Amino acid sequence: MEKRVHIVVVTGLSGSGKSTAIKAFEDLGYFCIDNLPVPLLPDFLKLCEKDMPDVLRIALGIDIRERSFLKDYDRIFAELEVSGYTFEIIFLEAPTEILQRRYSQTRRVHPVAASSDSLLVDSIGYEREQLQALRNRADRIIDTGDMTVHQLKGMITRTYSMLKETELLSIQMLSFGFKYGLPLESDLAVDVRFLPNPYFVEELKHLDGTTSKVRDWVLHWEEARSFVEDYCRLVLKLLPSYMREGKRYLTISIGCTGGKHRSVVLAAEIGNVLRRHGYFVTTFHRDMHLE
Repeated sequence: MEKRVHIVVVTGLSGSGKSTAIKAFEDLGYFCIDNLPVPLLPDFLKLCEKDMPDVLRIALGIDIRERSFLKDYDRIFAELEVSGYTFEIIFLEAPTEILQRRYSQTRRVHPVAASSDSLLVDSIGYEREQLQALRNRADRIIDTGDMTVHQLKGMITRTYSMLKETELLSIQMLSFGFKYGLPLESDLAVDVRFLPNPYFVEELKHLDGTTSKVRDWVLHWEEARSFVEDYCRLVLKLLPSYMREGKRYLTISIGCTGGKHRSVVLAAEIGNVLRRHGYFVTTFHRDMHLE
């Protein structure tokens, strides 16, 4: 193909947030279609090439309501990949008790329920079983159980707004605090709590890692400088392999205790090294302002 089309397939369990994810992609400028019959996908992509040359980013919402999906998706995806298309499959899920509560609040009938009298927990279990093979094939699995719709939309926006159409791989450097939880979007995550902590230096405690005083203090330690050098060497060795596998987005998370000092400094330093090697990098400090 002359143009590189980025195709995201959004699927997963009913009630896990697929509509929210599709809306986030739509806001990012993706051409979005919800519940497109999978057998029509090859013709749709040919139409895009012929009559819609400006459509370079496509998000497809597909779930178990599209009855031919489970029967046809593996064969059709394989045929399209042979034709030169690449797919990223995002699978959304949540614990059964969370899905039960969401359905109870909306009073909707589960799409695989035989009737309105069917037990909701049985329908959820059946759908989870039917979609297991697709889950195993997914490139990214997102558990939305502890997320609000705003948090899910924010995750999609942060991750997928990074990529330029001319870029092969987009990297997000994400600093965070372990006390607030590991970022669910992490592809690689590393703990830097082994480094000396500026939190215990009175004049630095109330500053953050974007200030020159904190940065200089963290990086004056030999173990911090050695870590940046060693970790960048490892990441730079891995990135070509990710790209060969068709990876389009990579989130590298750097965590310290509160996400305010050490992780902020090191996320910025590592990001700068990767930029110097020609990669498109954005940096986001998730927890820096929470304390």
